[in-house]
Amino acid sequence: MSTQYLNPNEIVDYTIKSGVTKINKSYFKVFLSAIMAGIFIAIGAASSNAASFSITNASLAKVITGAVFPVGLMLIVIIGADLFTSNCLLSMAVLDKKITFLSMLKNLIIVYSGNFVGAFTIALIEITTGQFEAGNGALGGLHIIIASHKLDASFMQALLLGILCNIVVCGAALIMYAGKDIASKLLGCFFPISAFIIAGFQHSIANMYYFPAAILAKSNIDFVNASNISAEHLENLTWKNFFINNLIPVTIGNIIGGSIIMGCVFWYLNKKK
Repeated sequence: MSTQYLNPNEIVDYTIKSGVTKINKSYFKVFLSAIMAGIFIAIGAASSNAASFSITNASLAKVITGAVFPVGLMLIVIIGADLFTSNCLLSMAVLDKKITFLSMLKNLIIVYSGNFVGAFTIALIEITTGQFEAGNGALGGLHIIIASHKLDASFMQALLLGILCNIVVCGAALIMYAGKDIASKLLGCFFPISAFIIAGFQHSIANMYYFPAAILAKSNIDFVNASNISAEHLENLTWKNFFINNLIPVTIGNIIGGSIIMGCVFWYLNKKK
C-alpha cells in the first residue's frame, strides 16, 4: 500500500527529475516562467503588507504577514513557475550527474533576472495605481520602513539571514514535493514560509519587491511622513545600497542555504552510496 507522501529518498529523486525538466526548457520559457514567479512572490509580499499595515501590535502584525505571504510560493509550486531560491536545489541533479554545473549556473542567472523583472513590475504597478495611499499613506510608509530596517543589517548579517531563509524556503519546497495532493502541498508550504517571514529572514526575490517599492515610495512626501523614519535612514535608501549592502549578501546566503546546505547535504544523506 503506497503512502500518502514521498519519503526522503523519493523526495530527492523527484527533485532531481524536476531539475532535469527545468534545465531542458528553452531559455525563453525559463525567463518567462521566472517573471511569473517574481510576480507571485511580489504579490505575496504586497498582499501581506496590505493585510498588516494598520496593525499596531508588532507581534500580531508579523503573524498576519506570515499568514498571507506563503501564497506566493504556493502559486509557484502548484503552477510550476521558476523561482531562484528553490531552483538552488538543482545542485542535487548536478551531484547526481544528471545535469552539468554550467547548465545549473545558466538557469539560475536567467531565473534570477526574470524574478527581478516580475517583482519590480508589481512594485511599479502598486505605486502607479495608488495602492500605497491606503491609510493616508501608511501602506507606502510601511514599505519604506521594511526596506530601511533591512539595510540596518551588516553584510555578514544579511548573508546569514539569507542562508537561514533558503534553508526554510527549500525545506518548504521539498515538503511540497513530498505531497501527493494539493491540500498536502499547500499545508506543507504554509508553516515553513510563515516561519521565515515571522523570524525576519531575508529572501533575495522578495527583496526585489520590497526595495524598489520603497525607493519609489520615498519620492512621495506623504509616504515618507507616514513612515516616520529618520533622515539618515531615508538617505541610505538608495539603489546602490540595495544592490551592494543587501541584494548581494542575501543572494549569496540564499545560494549557500539552498544549493549547499539543503541541496548537497540532503543528496549526500539520501543518494550518496
